[in-house]
Amino acid sequence: MNGAPKLDRIDIRILSHLQRNGRMSNVDLGNAVGLSPSPCLTRVKRLEKAGYIIDYGAHIQLEKLGSIQRVFTQVTLSDHRIEDFARFEAYIRKVDEILECHLVSGGFDYHLTFLTRNVIHYQCIMEDLLEHCIGIDKYFSYIVIKSPIMKRYYPIEKLLDSQD
Repeated sequence: MNGAPKLDRIDIRILSHLQRNGRMSNVDLGNAVGLSPSPCLTRVKRLEKAGYIIDYGAHIQLEKLGSIQRVFTQVTLSDHRIEDFARFEAYIRKVDEILECHLVSGGFDYHLTFLTRNVIHYQCIMEDLLEHCIGIDKYFSYIVIKSPIMKRYYPIEKLLDSQD
């Protein structure tokens, strides 16, 4: 990140605590990282301005709202020009049921994560994508049966350990 402030151990601890609990008060955050409230808030604002903190939100237990179906989908495009990737990405960006889209290397082009009401809903979305001629050559669907591990955060200190 060009022009971004160099992070110190306190910044890392602030980020670590906020990714686990974005609702914690500035006083509690300051206590957790060893700062008084005013300097803690200054650091949080600096991290937000620099783009390290991009959003705050709630993690919702969607299964409590009703039946859901997660589906992982591998997509291969028929052509591989820059404009083909751009057209595909522009269209799927508007599909609410697609939670994640990753351009990957290997035997296919994209890995998508869908969240739908059920398999029939998923198939309707896929048929719609195919009808809109956004360059899909083939796709493979993997219905999620169970998700025994779904982490909401990563111990960011581990990302930076080798940089010392």
